[in-house]
Amino acid sequence: MTDITDPALLRRIAEALERLAPPLPPPADLAANEAFVWHAAPPVLESVAKVNRVDIGLLKGIDLTRDILIENTERFAKGLPANNALLWGARGMGKSSLVKAAHALVNGQTGGSLKLIEIHREDIESLPVLMNIIRKAEEFRFIVFCDDLSFDFDDTSYKSLKAALDGGIEGRPSNMMFYATSNRRHLLPRDMIENERSTAINPSEAVQEKVSLSDRFGLWLGFHNCSQDEYLDMIEGYAKYFGLQVSPEELRAGAIAWQATRGSRSGRVAWQFIQDLAGKLGQKLDV
Repeated sequence: MTDITDPALLRRIAEALERLAPPLPPPADLAANEAFVWHAAPPVLESVAKVNRVDIGLLKGIDLTRDILIENTERFAKGLPANNALLWGARGMGKSSLVKAAHALVNGQTGGSLKLIEIHREDIESLPVLMNIIRKAEEFRFIVFCDDLSFDFDDTSYKSLKAALDGGIEGRPSNMMFYATSNRRHLLPRDMIENERSTAINPSEAVQEKVSLSDRFGLWLGFHNCSQDEYLDMIEGYAKYFGLQVSPEELRAGAIAWQATRGSRSGRVAWQFIQDLAGKLGQKLDV
């Protein structure tokens, strides 16, 4: 009969398991890169060679929210008090673009000490693990960014985010800020909140539990659908920036026709028109 307490046997089992397990990737070089993507399993920061973003001067129609987020990011980069930020509202109006552009602007001012880490929605529950890594890298400051953050009816992982942002014994690391974008102001679907209101023994307490997640964000920045003038301003800004060879009349007419086929106006629609126009003109877009 095999003795399962035999040290030699246990050592051979451990060695066999190590051979079966894939090796952990080497830790990311935080000093050599400005942006990373967090992967929860196995837990690792993957360096991003080139961040997909646009120049902050091309973001039109969001002047007030742009200035507020930049100021908040500058304060954080200097070690001054700042707030977690929730950018919510209309689709395609530059929420995630603003986060990435603000990081680039402020990081250039700090000499590269401000890092951007993207965490995917499905990896939110691993945020405490990432926070431990950040806490140990005291020489840098980190914006942890989650794009299109929202939670479904039966999803309880929002509780992990609540605890990570504003709870727990250790609390959020002083060198970390959390920025998120969402189409929902309270990050939860309205019918989920209304269902809690109608079925709970204490409706008020149940609703407060659901919406209190958004209270962890001291900064709420709303994005709204743009006017036609703002839409055309975006188009003209892109065309000038990329040097597209087209007359103002043709540009305006094409932009209006394009948004009519889409049934909406937004920064994303403007960018899609510019890509289509550049392709027709045989010009490349250096982004």
